[in-house]
Order: sequence, then structure tokens, then C-alpha cells
Amino acid sequence: MDHEKPVLVTTAHGGVFFGFAADTSGDTIYLKGCQNCLSWPESNKGFLGLAYYGPLKGSNVGPPANATLRNITCVAEVTPDAVKKWLGMPWKK
Repeated sequence: MDHEKPVLVTTAHGGVFFGFAADTSGDTIYLKGCQNCLSWPESNKGFLGLAYYGPLKGSNVGPPANATLRNITCVAEVTPDAVKKWLGMPWKK
């Protein structure tokens, strides 16, 4: 994932996704290794905490797949420490 940057993307449909994007302009974004965060704990301090801290204990994150997201509402840069957490986050319920 050389020229792609790690981003957190939200959609008008309420989705919160992490992945790697080469282009984040427009209402449609293609993410490599896209993961959906279905829930996160209060300790994440909102969805932007997922970009800053990564998914913390108690988060439910789906497995990665390449995906095209539509109706984008937010694109946030993800910190290097948060990327490590996203890439190591197993699904737990």
C-alpha cells in the first residue's frame, strides 16, 4: 500500500470505515483493506477517536475487504499508532 494513505471514512448511511485510499476527493472513495467499525466504546471519545487512537478494547470491527464507499460525509487522517490497532483488531463479540 505504497501511495495509499490510511483514512477513516464515514458515509451518509452511518457507516464508519478504515482503509487505505489513493484518492479521497469526491462522494465515492475506493478503500483497500476496508474494515467496518460497527461499535466502539465511550473511551474512544467519538468516531474521530478511531482515527486518533484506533479501535480500543470493546470495539467491534469486521474483517478487511476492498470496497467502494459512496455518499461520503467525512474523511479523517489516521495516526500511525491507530493504523497498528486497526490492522491488529480481531472481531470480538
